[in-house]
Amino acid sequence: MIGTLINTGAVVAGGIVGMLLNKSLHDRYKTIYFQAVGLFTLAIGISMVYNMQHILIVVGSLAVGSLLGEWMNLEKGVERVSQNLKTKFRIGNDRFSEGLITAFLLYCIGSMTILGAIQEGTGGSSDLLLTKSLMDGFSSILLASAFGVGVIVSAIPLLIFQGGLTLLAMYASSFFNPQIIQGLTSVGGILLIGLGINILEIKKLRIMNMLPALLVVVLLLYLFA
Repeated sequence: MIGTLINTGAVVAGGIVGMLLNKSLHDRYKTIYFQAVGLFTLAIGISMVYNMQHILIVVGSLAVGSLLGEWMNLEKGVERVSQNLKTKFRIGNDRFSEGLITAFLLYCIGSMTILGAIQEGTGGSSDLLLTKSLMDGFSSILLASAFGVGVIVSAIPLLIFQGGLTLLAMYASSFFNPQIIQGLTSVGGILLIGLGINILEIKKLRIMNMLPALLVVVLLLYLFA
């Protein structure tokens, strides 16, 4: 778990630096910064779907997962929780939930996260997660300077998700075959592209309601691929 703990600490440290930068930025610079973050998110998403495989399963997962998320109305639930947190801790940032979701997808959904967790969980080195920690630390500076404290709070689901994968890998590393890793990466990349569109304010997409697609793609690939 040492890799995940360092990764979590890097996100928190980078987020604090980013928030300090945010306070010194004029509104004009914040606008261009959001545009840079949006383009950065689009670029990461495109890179994740570049080698997409099992296209029908990916599309089916997005469709079924989005319908499930819409039925559960996850976005409304997350907004309610984020509003409660903002009220309780007196957080004035109106993009708290957007920063939390963006950071979670960037830090947790990708081949480096899964492979690094499997490597560490099966008794290998933590080198991959340590490399990811460095990348995530710098990314959190950029994200927190735009979105604020939501990026720091994303360290909590990062610890739970990545740590959970590491513990799972101790007992079931063979479950995460290359097809499942690729499927998760592809669906996560598509969701990141959607987040980039949201950040650039091209169109408002309910990305939170699409998150169940990440579970659906694992199930479908396990059954059919």
